Amino acid sequence: MGRQRGQGRVVAQIGSGVAELLPDHDRPNAYTLLVDGAPQSHVDLDDPTYLEFEYVRRIAASLDLTAPPRMPLRVLHLGGGGLTLARYIAASRPGSRQRVVEADAKLLDFVRTHLPWPADPKLKVRVGDARTELTKAAQDAFDVVIVDVFSGARTPASVRSVEFVEQAARVLHPDGRYLVNMTDGPPLGLAKAQVATVADVFPEVCLVADSSVLRGRRFGNLVLTAANTPLPTAQIARRVAGDWFPGRLVAGAELTRFSGGAAVVTDADATPSAAPPAGMFGPLPD
Repeated sequence: MGRQRGQGRVVAQIGSGVAELLPDHDRPNAYTLLVDGAPQSHVDLDDPTYLEFEYVRRIAASLDLTAPPRMPLRVLHLGGGGLTLARYIAASRPGSRQRVVEADAKLLDFVRTHLPWPADPKLKVRVGDARTELTKAAQDAFDVVIVDVFSGARTPASVRSVEFVEQAARVLHPDGRYLVNMTDGPPLGLAKAQVATVADVFPEVCLVADSSVLRGRRFGNLVLTAANTPLPTAQIARRVAGDWFPGRLVAGAELTRFSGGAAVVTDADATPSAAPPAGMFGPLPD
């Protein structure tokens, strides 16, 4: 049974903490999913092409330029959340073959119950560990790999290493794209190390974020795109600059300067990402 239009706040215990669903009062059938107070996803059940979060729009900007409009893609989503991007791709590129991997079975059940996605035989949603499922995937199985893996508000160590990125490169088509959402703040040690790590595997890399985040002035999301073939950086830059929350793209020599000689992260030294600053996400109301 799906949600009734206009239904209010829903809270449930899940495997990784507390999930909360809040109605969007500006859109009649849209909701924000939070886990332990941290916003995870925004879903508009009436319009899956509407993307509320700026980092999701930045991922979509790269995704839209991966292939001609409406051309189906083979996409692996590591990290499910509310399936915002899977719904977006199903609507904007009908016929796409998608696999969504979410580690938290209770979160997936919560989303399935309250934010049901349309039946689609080409959209497979499964409970599993991102690293394990990536390793099991066949070579050249996907055109796009999207990594948006969080445990609460932190990225686990298992998806930050060069060994993980090498597995992503293995399962991608030679012309495919590797897309990563990460969060970081001053002094941007995680972001710099992730750029160095991904650039050790993929020859083409670019990074998009708010200027204030890139300058190390505040905590926020950074979206990384990587490939074996040249990226349409000028087109991506125009799209993100024209957003209602403009972003800035960094590539080439500027990206090399940004990473500042950071070391490549391996399985032996990978650690989870830092927690957001205290108070960034308020506690759930009683």
